Amino acid sequence: MSWIKKPRCCWLWGFTRSFPPFLFRCMRMSVWQLLQILKTSCCIGYLGKRSSLLRLQEDTTNWYLNMGNLLKVLTCTDLEQGPNFFLDFENAQPTESEKEIYNQVNVVLKDAEGILEDLQSYRGAGHEIREAIQHPNDEKLQEKAWGAVVPLVGKLKKFYEFSQRLEAGLRGLLGALTSTPYSPTQHLEREQALAKQFAEILHFTLRFDELKMTNPAIQNDFSYYRRTLSRMRINNVPAEGENEVNNELANRMSLFYAEATPMLKTLSDATTKFVSENKNLPIENTTDCLSTMASVCRVMLETPEYRSRFTNEETVSFCLRVMVGVIILYDHVHPVGAFAKTSKIDMKGCIKVLKDQPPNSVEGLLNALRYTTKHLNDETTSKQIKSMLQ
Repeated sequence: MSWIKKPRCCWLWGFTRSFPPFLFRCMRMSVWQLLQILKTSCCIGYLGKRSSLLRLQEDTTNWYLNMGNLLKVLTCTDLEQGPNFFLDFENAQPTESEKEIYNQVNVVLKDAEGILEDLQSYRGAGHEIREAIQHPNDEKLQEKAWGAVVPLVGKLKKFYEFSQRLEAGLRGLLGALTSTPYSPTQHLEREQALAKQFAEILHFTLRFDELKMTNPAIQNDFSYYRRTLSRMRINNVPAEGENEVNNELANRMSLFYAEATPMLKTLSDATTKFVSENKNLPIENTTDCLSTMASVCRVMLETPEYRSRFTNEETVSFCLRVMVGVIILYDHVHPVGAFAKTSKIDMKGCIKVLKDQPPNSVEGLLNALRYTTKHLNDETTSKQIKSMLQ
């Protein structure tokens, strides 16, 4: 220990001597071991060298920062401990107290896969519409285009009506997962079947919006339908599809499909409405439920012990999609969003988890964070987070 002598920076010597003994006992670390760590830090390594005052001031600042972080880690007194439990997305079954809400939401979710299949197979009537527009006086082509569009609008109506059912299901789940006296973490851990349904709604929402964004035929078909319907009314021509989609419903559908991410907008509005209608419930109960779900997904994905418990390969992608979905929803609902320093979501950790996956499997999810969040480009978002998503 010949190198341990009073350094030229007497404040450093005084600082190391002033450490309270109980701190070393709590860390189960001897003075010698700590000094070995200090020796590798920027100030101790620099003591034997002459340099300018400016360089010494920079090293001193770095030493304080490094020591602060070191003591935080070693003592665990200043770190927020996130939720650390396994949420069984594969096998969770409802308890007796969950069954009423679970059964109501399950009626909605059992139709979700069929909706996605119909949307994925939606091809549109682009050819028929172009022919009709190019030959406005050809009645046969007009009838052919109208005949092709009407059943497609029936599908679009079904998608829209499902969004309303999904909204009702989400509000029921939020009521159960944010109620007193339990915290959001306790709810998610105790009521895993409801948490799983909440995750399934988010998973469906991202998949639906991805398919919708890549299918411009949806808005083209509906726009043609509305224009043609308006022209038929002016000419007093009876319209076959008018009984199925009246003017009021058509207006609401038009607003729905005008959104880049219509299902996410539906969930965001539903969550905001839930908060405003439940004024006796602190808004933190709702936003903490969202941030806790994001944290649980992140922890499960980055913890080998938890991740090894997934028996289905699809569970990893499910978990990733749910994490991103709940981040986006949180960002739309929370006043300052998910990217601010005060956010309860570890955005750097979540982005890192995404980037640790095979690139081709998560590029769509990274794009969702880039382009469908609300606060990413705010001034309060750190440059590091923006850089991670570039």
